[in-house]
Amino acid sequence: MRFTVRPMQKDDVPQVMAIDREAFPTQWPPPPFTRDLNNRLVRYLVAVDRSGGPDQGAEALASGERGNWQALLSRLRQWFTRESPVGGSGQEETVAGYAAMWLMVDEAHLTSIAVRKTYRRMGVGELLLICMIDLAIKLKARVMTLETRVSNREAQALYRKYGFSRVGIRRRYYSDDGEDAVIMTTENLTSELYQARLRRLRQAYADRWVPASQTLPSPLPD
Repeated sequence: MRFTVRPMQKDDVPQVMAIDREAFPTQWPPPPFTRDLNNRLVRYLVAVDRSGGPDQGAEALASGERGNWQALLSRLRQWFTRESPVGGSGQEETVAGYAAMWLMVDEAHLTSIAVRKTYRRMGVGELLLICMIDLAIKLKARVMTLETRVSNREAQALYRKYGFSRVGIRRRYYSDDGEDAVIMTTENLTSELYQARLRRLRQAYADRWVPASQTLPSPLPD
């Protein structure tokens, strides 16, 4: 794969803020990204591109040079164990997208997934969702919840694919235009049924984005 995923770092904040403004132009005030880096209840992940930019990355995808999942999982393991991530923001990296999550007792609340326009429809959003679900499970969350605009049918379809069901409506949730939000939640993330579903979806993602010469790693260890 051309993208790797790691925890957001302070040096990523300007790029993440730009992506946030692009994806949510009417949201005010913007999320306090820098402050949240020190909040143990908040988790941010970023998908980064080291291929040289969207144009060169597209050529790499076409030629099958997509990296591997082992590097991705290695970076996440470092975060889970509170080690320093390899390949920090001192290297040339472009943040292609980010995801944010709040932890509330045994519930993980996915607050946002945003992808830079030049990197959309390259699997970045789905990759971030997979990684956030894996992280929620690692952090012993029982369920994951979220809100999304009622008009955002593409996002709802992706969430349904990963086991989120519509459980309610928040009326006039969005302050910019008064649009309602759909509340969606998963079943128990640790149930055998959900784990089997996640394995199938992870493999389907790998079949699409990971070369046949590479193997999909096992789920993160406990």
